[in-house]
Amino acid sequence: MKTVVLAGGLGTRLAEETVLVPKPMVEIGGRPILWHIMKIYAAAGFRRFVLCLGYKGHVIKDYFLRYEALHNDVTVTLGSATPPVVHKRHDEQDWVITLADTGAETMTGARVKRVAPYLTADRFMLTYGDGVADVDLNALLATHEAAGLVGTVTGVRPTARFGELVTDGGTVIDFHEKPQSTQGIVNGGFFVFERRFLEYLSEDTGCVLERAPLEGLVRDRQLAVHRHLGFWQCMDTQRDHQYLNELWRQGAPWKCWA
Repeated sequence: MKTVVLAGGLGTRLAEETVLVPKPMVEIGGRPILWHIMKIYAAAGFRRFVLCLGYKGHVIKDYFLRYEALHNDVTVTLGSATPPVVHKRHDEQDWVITLADTGAETMTGARVKRVAPYLTADRFMLTYGDGVADVDLNALLATHEAAGLVGTVTGVRPTARFGELVTDGGTVIDFHEKPQSTQGIVNGGFFVFERRFLEYLSEDTGCVLERAPLEGLVRDRQLAVHRHLGFWQCMDTQRDHQYLNELWRQGAPWKCWA
């Protein structure tokens, strides 16, 4: 089973960073948020990835083509055809990654449809390239299997944008900085789909995953939900970027690997 990561969007609300790199390559704690997402999956045993590339996709390709040289010691023999020697493996991963160009202007649903040739198993996972969580991916898979439906989405309670005041009359009696919302759950990504979900998708550039395809699953009563009440945070804005970096310095609640 493979994990598809949507990594091709423009990231316009994070323009301070994405003018140079695609959004999934914006760094948290010195590593791209894409790396953090893949580490979450790998820690749960899911190490085969299909990355849907688009805007500045060459940056992501270059990163993984040079990954071992970037994160390990290297001996280079100049003036010789001898290839570089990578040693003292400080960061050794056993990931298998397919880097697929799905188009610069392509919407999310069409990106998934365009990587269908790489999804040969009966089931695949899917997530966005801009959010991290301490979600139990094996529990998500168990929820999906128990439901027996075409798809399962992880429902999360997002962190409130502003601090929450609890009042009694004209007096503040409690204050919570960035509490979790109490207004229900939202789509947190971290999906599991049966391969037949691809039938709901189109290669048409304008096919948006969250519209006709998921709405179609809902209409057919084929979308289950896995409720995750733990940590979840997306990176939409510069404020989110700064917040995630601060959380990393404090210990990173999504860090589930050694």
